[in-house]
Amino acid sequence: MKILHCADIHLGSKMESKLPKEKSDERKRELRAAMSRMVAYAVKNGIKVIILAGDIFDSDRPLKRDKEFFYSVVRNTPDIDFLYLRGNHDTLESYTEYGLENLKTFSDEWTCYRYGNVTISGIEIDGSNALSLYSSLKLESDKINIAVMHGQAGNSGGAGKIQLSKLRNKNIDYLALGHIHTYSAGKIDERGQYAYCGCLEGRGFDELGQKGFVVIDTDEKLTFEFVPSSARVFEEVCVDISDTQDLFTACRKVGGFIKCKPSDIVRVNLVGEVDYDTDGLDKEIEKQLAHSYYYVSVKNSAYVKYDAACLEGNVSLRGEFIRAVLEGGYSEEDKNALINCGLKALGGREVE
Repeated sequence: MKILHCADIHLGSKMESKLPKEKSDERKRELRAAMSRMVAYAVKNGIKVIILAGDIFDSDRPLKRDKEFFYSVVRNTPDIDFLYLRGNHDTLESYTEYGLENLKTFSDEWTCYRYGNVTISGIEIDGSNALSLYSSLKLESDKINIAVMHGQAGNSGGAGKIQLSKLRNKNIDYLALGHIHTYSAGKIDERGQYAYCGCLEGRGFDELGQKGFVVIDTDEKLTFEFVPSSARVFEEVCVDISDTQDLFTACRKVGGFIKCKPSDIVRVNLVGEVDYDTDGLDKEIEKQLAHSYYYVSVKNSAYVKYDAACLEGNVSLRGEFIRAVLEGGYSEEDKNALINCGLKALGGREVE
């Protein structure tokens, strides 16, 4: 039997990457498309159960079109059971579509669904059960046991926390987790493993790399694999422009350095130390790369070289500022950062 584990779809998300409105709206549609592709994959590969490990919606009050979309997916895929455990973003979602026999839900007590020799048990963590949920989990040792939870796994307890140490020797074969948006896996004990499947699509530059879902195979011995499926990938590239001489050579170096796919959403971080004015370099690079990638954002963190001895002797506001920084007891790195920011500000340029 094959089971699909996904989480953190965040239907209705505002998209946190500060994209232009037209691209932000397109990315919202791509979130729905990502779920459609996942379900199509499940149908094609004979998967009978999809575990939704929380945060299917981005808020407790999802937009009508996102809610209707989700329930339509379930309604029109009757041969697959959807096991929906709510997360911290959709904890108050009230399952307004009743009568869907293939939509199965969880609560603040352990709920178990059986498929032959496979049991899938899940619990929604809140303040009332955060301590007691571990002792109340009872699983049979001769079954293949999958547990479903949403939260931050670690050693501490409390609402939204999952103490892996308290799940040891509970006969868990696979712990399907939601909440962390990047795929990761590890061991619970000699028998069991856990996995965060990540999200289906990255929503910002804090969610870099390929996204997707996990497919679990329970034939004989339980195994699982991550399946990448995102339409676009957020990538971050750092380019040292210390060896460039002007805006033209800097633009040329950045253009030749990036090796991302045209569909990617790219952030370029400019670093290094140059002896020319880089004002406007970020916008120039964004314009030049605009047609090469889905979206490009450039952050200019390069320092402009300065002659501290020369500026220190100036009878001016710049000179006073330089002297104050040099006498402030800062490290060399902090001095450079402060002086560069200060000179930009005194020159009327934007400072991040």
